[in-house]
Amino acid sequence: MIRLIGYFFGVGTMLALLVAGGVAMYIAHLAKDLPDYEVLANYEPPVTTRVHAVDGSLMGEFARERRLYLPIQAVPDRVKAAFLSAEDKNFYKHPGIDVTGLFRAVVTNVRNAGSGRRPVGASTITQQVAKNFLLNASQTYDRKVREMLLSFRIEQAYSKDRILELYLNEIFFGLGAYGIAGAALTYFDKSVNELTVAEAAYLAALPKGPSNYHPFRYADRAIERRNWVIDQMVENGYVSREEGVKAKGEPLGVTPRRNGGYVFASEYFTEEVRREIIARYGETALYEGGLSVRTTLDPRMQRIARRAMQNGLLKYDRLRGYRGPYKHIDMAGDWGVPLGEIKKLDDVPEWKLAVVIDADKSGLTIGLQPKREVSGKLSEERITSTVSKEDMSFAMRHVVDGKRVKADSPADVLKPGDVIFVEEKTSKDGYMLRQVPEVSGGLVAMDPHTGRVLAMVGGFSYSESEFNRATQAQRQPGSSFKPIVYAAALDNGYTPASVIMDGPVTIHIGNQTWTPKNYDGKAAGPSTLRQGIERSRNLMTVRLANDMGMKLVAEYAERFGVYDKMPPHIAMSLGSGETTVMRMVSAYSVMANGGRQIKPSLVDRIQDRYGKTVFKHDERGCEGCVAEEWAEQQEPELIDNAEQVLDPMTAYQITSMMEGVVQRGTAVTLSELGRPIAGKTGTTNDEKDAWFMGYTPNLVVGLYMGFDKPQSLGKGATGGGLAAPIFKEFMAEALKDQPVVDFHVPDGMKLIAINRKTGMQAAEGEGGTIIEAFKPGTGPADSYWVIGMDDGGISAEELSPQASKAISEGGGGLY
Repeated sequence: MIRLIGYFFGVGTMLALLVAGGVAMYIAHLAKDLPDYEVLANYEPPVTTRVHAVDGSLMGEFARERRLYLPIQAVPDRVKAAFLSAEDKNFYKHPGIDVTGLFRAVVTNVRNAGSGRRPVGASTITQQVAKNFLLNASQTYDRKVREMLLSFRIEQAYSKDRILELYLNEIFFGLGAYGIAGAALTYFDKSVNELTVAEAAYLAALPKGPSNYHPFRYADRAIERRNWVIDQMVENGYVSREEGVKAKGEPLGVTPRRNGGYVFASEYFTEEVRREIIARYGETALYEGGLSVRTTLDPRMQRIARRAMQNGLLKYDRLRGYRGPYKHIDMAGDWGVPLGEIKKLDDVPEWKLAVVIDADKSGLTIGLQPKREVSGKLSEERITSTVSKEDMSFAMRHVVDGKRVKADSPADVLKPGDVIFVEEKTSKDGYMLRQVPEVSGGLVAMDPHTGRVLAMVGGFSYSESEFNRATQAQRQPGSSFKPIVYAAALDNGYTPASVIMDGPVTIHIGNQTWTPKNYDGKAAGPSTLRQGIERSRNLMTVRLANDMGMKLVAEYAERFGVYDKMPPHIAMSLGSGETTVMRMVSAYSVMANGGRQIKPSLVDRIQDRYGKTVFKHDERGCEGCVAEEWAEQQEPELIDNAEQVLDPMTAYQITSMMEGVVQRGTAVTLSELGRPIAGKTGTTNDEKDAWFMGYTPNLVVGLYMGFDKPQSLGKGATGGGLAAPIFKEFMAEALKDQPVVDFHVPDGMKLIAINRKTGMQAAEGEGGTIIEAFKPGTGPADSYWVIGMDDGGISAEELSPQASKAISEGGGGLY
């Protein structure tokens, strides 16, 4: 008997050794090509890039996986407790594998064999880290064993806190959110520190299957799973029973965070920043790099710019009648459903979409677009209201086949089923009819001393058109280009008192001739440079450019950044080339800041995911700024290393001349602002574009209005009539409560009273004078000389009566 027992013992031992050997060989086979777990030490997950305005408010987020990396020290204990209770309550005790849980899973799987149910995994948090980072999600025993082996190694190499940190920042929560910080923002629009017990428990319930516990599609299932997590937290001693009961009684309270920009009306600016970052660092850095971008956008100024531009576009558009409904829907059945499918203008929240239910001679009965609930489901509530005939008066002249037709009744303009835009009246009693203007434009506001873009409007609505007319639209600047011509002249021997012939001129270009005209078709005769720019005289500008040579004009246009390479054609002196609002604002900044070249910037600073600054717009040097202690040394001085591209005295002269445009010239409406403002209107051929470029000592603003497919704005449409009022509305609000600052007069500048007509020094007590600025060594002419009188063989007989009269009254004759 003993011999038999010994025999069986020997056989059992041999079998055990064989099994052990087999297991060892199997494990060795799986272990030989295990992934390198040391890569976890250099873990850099895709992280959301966030874009902020100057005041820190969020403008936009860019990510393929919406994730914000959060160190474990920043995760509250109650959030950790929720995940430990839901996923691995023995996490801080086991060596990587929970033997008890594993045994329980094996028993369950044996019991469920053949039932078709998914096998239970019993993975610890460490095992999930191994699977998520280093393995795949295949349901095989080989993968499970490899996962266990890696878990042992990970536990030996990293602390428990580090493993938990990796887990909480990597897992997917649904709704496009990755990591606990991203999930808290996505589901509850909160930081992790603000999560309640119930909210933390719900987030802890999601990793098992986000789609199974969707907050709206499967709300009951989600609450059930959340309450189970709360029970586990109570059982494990993380929260009291009373706290658990209270938490279980709360609703899910999910309020998905909206995507896109958060600073109002910043979409065009944010998109421009997005393109700049991609051009600078590439798409991967933008969508995965976790950059922190501090832009130059001033939210207050942006709101003002958006309102001023929209008001100007709407005013112009309404005067030209109503073009008809936005869309048309079938009114059979519930009108709210098809109306709810139409996309509204998200960045024009004042406007609502509505459908015409009935129309008669007194006005419209309308149905407002139903709201969408938090879940995205269309509300079942249907709200109706009215639009009176008076509140759609501009539509009584509507456009039919390209012609404006007068209507007697609102029923002649709109019919049931027509979808329209409306805006609620201030009195809350009904709505006013609105329409998206066909005309558009762009506006840029910039700090002339730094190039920081403070506000940008790229069109009426980003939702309606993403094309940025401030940076992408190539338009003719027209007369707003003339100050570059005059600045080149003043920098090369001319003075503001130099007299140019404003008379007919014919330019010979090869076998062709070009005969430019002033906007009003008249000629004023000999006039000073100041008069030429104040009255925007084309003939004077052409003569001036021809006299000094277009190569010089082209050189200055390129210095100022208006063009990269300007063809030296004489017509370019009148702004016939194409450029952008941004470039024109940069050029005017040179004149506003004393002649220094600036680089426009939308971004102040970019930091990487670790807070290291990788880009800074301000390139000025500052010696002594890092002194560790004060030893009675002088304050450190910022060294401005910007290139001087225009004489500071020239910059003041052209500024003074453009102040005259506001005080007496084509933009006299701006004089009502009561501030030192220099500027220039611009109107292109056939009135296709209306421009205004202007500045104060510390702010440059430029804008244009025009159709995307260039066409006439209408006879008599000018920069002074259309663009200057927009500039005026913007400046009135933007500079409100700001101190009045005069333009700086450079040291050594001579201020001399001259005769407005002749440009010669005025006698004491003489009328019709103006104070003009002269550089040292220059001054008013001693004799009357008119530049351009012998240009092209012009004789007195060829001049218009107005020009001849101006010459005869010039004083001193012609020399």
